[in-house]
Amino acid sequence: MGLRVTQYGEGVLHEKGEKITQFDGELKALAEEMLETMHKHEGIGLAAQQIGKAIRLCVVELGEAAHDTGEAVLDGRRIPPAILMPLVLVNPRIELPTPVEMEVMEEGCLSFRQVRGNVTRPIVIEVFYQDLEGVEHHLVCEGLLSRCIQHEVDHLNGILFIDRMEKADFARIRSKVRKLKRLGQADDPLRANS
Repeated sequence: MGLRVTQYGEGVLHEKGEKITQFDGELKALAEEMLETMHKHEGIGLAAQQIGKAIRLCVVELGEAAHDTGEAVLDGRRIPPAILMPLVLVNPRIELPTPVEMEVMEEGCLSFRQVRGNVTRPIVIEVFYQDLEGVEHHLVCEGLLSRCIQHEVDHLNGILFIDRMEKADFARIRSKVRKLKRLGQADDPLRANS
């Protein structure tokens, strides 16, 4: 069935997520529903804010692209990124290695229907997170996996990909984004009930 994906203009997308402290069946069920929703909408990542919950939970599933995303080191062991899929990150925190190399790539978002734009992000990141059992992990990754995790962790901090865009790039999509905001505000259940 899947969950409803929140759209730009809805307030929850700007909320910072609360830390998760309960690692139980309810959390596992939510992660499964998020993965199902992400697959239904043909996405590669989904954050809790995108299903209306301001908590620190996101999911990533790169599909075939996982074979071409570069290297990954999980808890000190080099592994193929495809083995990580699907990846559920609870309470993720990103750190950047030095020096930081940046890369520009086009991004989209399930909360922005048909809007894409260039975003500059670090190529390699370190992610500290917990799994669904509450076990802590350390992941170093690059390429699309790195970018996708950064995009989703931004959501958990109330930051949207358009907030990361250069002004000139954003100017090209500004009218589409304004239209989406109006539609999202109309769809926002919290605004509809007020």
